[in-house]
Amino acid sequence: MANSRSIYLVLDMENDLVHDDGPNGTSELGNQVRTRGILARTSKAIAQARAAGLPIGFVTVGFKTGYPECPAGSPLFAGAPKHGLFQLGAWGTEVHPDLDRQPGDLDIVKHRVSPFYATTLEAQLRAQKIERIYCSGVSTQAVVQATVRDGHDRDYEMIVLEDACAAHSAQEHVNSIDSLRLFCKITTTDEVVFER
Repeated sequence: MANSRSIYLVLDMENDLVHDDGPNGTSELGNQVRTRGILARTSKAIAQARAAGLPIGFVTVGFKTGYPECPAGSPLFAGAPKHGLFQLGAWGTEVHPDLDRQPGDLDIVKHRVSPFYATTLEAQLRAQKIERIYCSGVSTQAVVQATVRDGHDRDYEMIVLEDACAAHSAQEHVNSIDSLRLFCKITTTDEVVFER
């Protein structure tokens, strides 16, 4: 694994967002996750990446007790304290159990949309000499967009597994993917070739 120039980042696939029993289980996002088969496709992609010798990184959003890192003025995050979402150490911030998280996987906890903002992600990638990032997750219009754009501007080669991403509607997903085409390569879990 140490010789791989690539990594597969699994973005925000945590129980609060993608588990049927989580708070989004009955939401439109939850419906899109089920309809698009996101968990099965992500699990398949993780297995493919591991078989190809790539490290896997799990990105999750989470806040400490009292939500000291949570931006109160953010329309996206302001509801988290009110509804008890994204609490570090709780079931909701655990990676979905279907995704075969392993002890050696990278673990990135973020407090904003982008996994590059105020985290150790870039330091870990540079230390491992990573140049190419494969990624997928939820939601397409938030963490996937932010990861691709920030990664692109840090000179990483970005590759999105489109069919392992979901948004709050099918149209929003399509719009988000279309807006990313200048910044990354778009592929699918059936077509991707994970290059070390």
